Amino acid sequence: MDLFEKLLQDRGPLGMHSRRAHGYYAFPKLEGEIGPRMKFRGKMMLNWSLNNYLGLANHPEVRKTDADAAAHWGLASPMGARMMSGNSDLHEQLEADLAAFVGKEDAQLLNYGYQGIMSIIDALVDRHDVIVYDAEAHACIIDGVRLHMGKRFVYVHNDVESLEKQLGRATRLVEETGGAILVITEGVFGMSGNMGKLKEIVALKEKYAFRLLVDDAHGFGTMGETGAGAGEAQGVQDGIDLYFSTFAKSMASIGAFVASDRQVIDYLRYNSRSQIFAKSLPMPLVVGALKRLELLRTRPELRSRLWEIVHALQSGLRERDFNIGTTQTPVTPVVLSGGIEEAAQLIMDLRENLHIFCSVVIYPVVPRDIIMLRLIPTAAHALDDVRETLEAFDKIAHKLKSGIYANMAPTIPA
Repeated sequence: MDLFEKLLQDRGPLGMHSRRAHGYYAFPKLEGEIGPRMKFRGKMMLNWSLNNYLGLANHPEVRKTDADAAAHWGLASPMGARMMSGNSDLHEQLEADLAAFVGKEDAQLLNYGYQGIMSIIDALVDRHDVIVYDAEAHACIIDGVRLHMGKRFVYVHNDVESLEKQLGRATRLVEETGGAILVITEGVFGMSGNMGKLKEIVALKEKYAFRLLVDDAHGFGTMGETGAGAGEAQGVQDGIDLYFSTFAKSMASIGAFVASDRQVIDYLRYNSRSQIFAKSLPMPLVVGALKRLELLRTRPELRSRLWEIVHALQSGLRERDFNIGTTQTPVTPVVLSGGIEEAAQLIMDLRENLHIFCSVVIYPVVPRDIIMLRLIPTAAHALDDVRETLEAFDKIAHKLKSGIYANMAPTIPA
């Protein structure tokens, strides 16, 4: 069979909807300044879909720093990979500042979060080692685990008993292979909003020999007394052996980092293929990240404002009997009962009539009879935005329960 013919016969679980979904449900185009109000297809929307937790995307100090750095350095500088010709004092300063902020000895900058964590996993383990990871780990972790040539065991999401069972299996196996064990979880799970059970996982080190890698993309900047993440919030930052986060959430930028002991980071610098063989992070992004990290450290009111909006939104949803699961973080899922067609009509109603824009998650990410709406509150939102959204959600809940969406024709506005 021809390769392209095979692809077109099976477009994948998401691609099968592409002809209908593209441009509206998938790959929508939001226009205007990044913030709570943006345009979609010419209409102004109240936007809950961006991971701009601290509102830094359009913070005036951030915008000025980005603009000045781009004008001074351009996007080409420095040229080449870090190892060859793309290193600078500012890259190293950012690494040192990040390490200090999350309480580790050293850090390595990564060009992207997705490719970065895949490369970290690949560099850390060989075919004799065993990976044990959470069943609801992000796709970047799953893809990193797929690169692993050795054994891998998955444990039930946030189930410490299941994790311990898999650690027992892994321990017996590495006794035969002479390998080691790497446990991978998330600090904050981006769909449910649950924190990983880091305190309980770290406690298992008293019984089992393993190292812990935590992807804290949604926890960095939002969780803990200083914003250092889920490990700080649970009092076990020292027990995290490798702390990873992206700049794409609280930092509202591009890039990522991993922090650990100095010798471990030095090993990763010389063995992470995605960094060895890729161009260095451009200077404007490095300078911009330094400014963003400064604001994370020195402006606690940004995090306080975020949590004021989080509490107002989540308490309002719970008071109205919406199911938002057991989220402990700003991530706010709203779980409803309904199929794909009802989801399509519900989202269309939200956008066209109520002017609310949020992300929708359907099968196969969630079961067939579930619709999940995911709202991301930010420090840039206002309490009036929360009130408007709660009123809109009351309306869609009534229509969903009364069967109105199930009886509507499946059309997308022109």
